[in-house]
Amino acid sequence: MKQKTVVFMGSKSDLPFCEQIKQSLSQYSIDCDLRIASAHRTPEYLLELLKIYANSGDQIVAVSVAGLSDALSGVIAAQRLFPVIACPPDLDKYQNSKVFSSAYTPSDVPVAFVNDPQKAAHFVAQIFALSNKELASLIRSKFEEKRKEIVNLDVERNQQKQTA
Repeated sequence: MKQKTVVFMGSKSDLPFCEQIKQSLSQYSIDCDLRIASAHRTPEYLLELLKIYANSGDQIVAVSVAGLSDALSGVIAAQRLFPVIACPPDLDKYQNSKVFSSAYTPSDVPVAFVNDPQKAAHFVAQIFALSNKELASLIRSKFEEKRKEIVNLDVERNQQKQTA
């Protein structure tokens, strides 16, 4: 079964933000489709796309990128086909109201909320790693590299202090 991320955006103005998610997913070799489908303007088209992906045979994680009020995340999650991560492009502008718009959905319509495109991509990778040992190993090695980098910087900095 192929693993694929589908990033749904509410409008083409969200494309640069979505490209960041796709670029971050590429470091994990995760296939990513970018789709424009509005829950407000093209709900029928959105539902058609969701059915196509549900019937593809692929393991899908959806990331929704919607500005203003985020009905997109809830509509995708309401179909109960795959996990949904809301990653709003306008968090800086609307602050905490985006959490309500994106993640406060009915109790049986779960949406995860992630505030950054790179973090959203990493979360997708962690979800896929649950059933992909190669990907899990890659994530662990990236984490270990970062851990070593931090420890080495600290040790180096403290050695310089002691010799000064």
